[in-house]
Amino acid sequence: MERKVEYLPKARIEASALGLLAEYGTKFGEVLIPPVPIDEILESHFGLDLAFDDLPAVTKEPKAMGATWFREREVKVDESLDPSVFPSKLGRFRFTVAHEVGHWELHRHLYLSGEGQAAMFEGKDELIVCRSDDHQPIEWQADTFAGYLLMPKSMVFAHWEALHGSRKPYVAIDEIDDIKARYGLGDDERPTVDIARQMATAFEVSAQAMQIRLIDLGLIRTQAPVPDLFST
Repeated sequence: MERKVEYLPKARIEASALGLLAEYGTKFGEVLIPPVPIDEILESHFGLDLAFDDLPAVTKEPKAMGATWFREREVKVDESLDPSVFPSKLGRFRFTVAHEVGHWELHRHLYLSGEGQAAMFEGKDELIVCRSDDHQPIEWQADTFAGYLLMPKSMVFAHWEALHGSRKPYVAIDEIDDIKARYGLGDDERPTVDIARQMATAFEVSAQAMQIRLIDLGLIRTQAPVPDLFST
């Protein structure tokens, strides 16, 4: 059952993600290096059950990738993302789990409220189903939370500095143009660059997710900087 959500600025979502990571660190040991133990956060910190299932069949949603049953304290991920069977899906699996953690942290009050109890007596399931093509605000918030939780700013900066010796950004324009020309990609497509793939391996996220985070932090630039008065 869909719920309307209040507007949350990115800064507030990031603070929530970092607060959760700090809470986990207090109980189980501070997380200083990647990857963030997302399974343990869900299961040990929140006490939720995590399982794989055929979600399109279970939820009647053809594109369902993850789902949270709030009252049952259960999270399910579609079996197509099981990294023990499909190792290449590890990043996608971890992001999906982090997305559901985001729903639990940011939105469970909407499903466990008095309104939610009334809905139970009406025979409505208190769950949220997450589809790959769903761009509603509640899904954007959970996606944004997942990115901040799996790739905390301080950890990304520290790992970048360990690899490159400084926070100097990488200008990826030439590499992206070369990849596009090599594979015949369109102008609206943005392929992942090698640095993003290297970082993604350490954080156990997809190269695409890591590249988005690195661009957001200014560590990868995909456009030439605007010259200023003092440029030579």
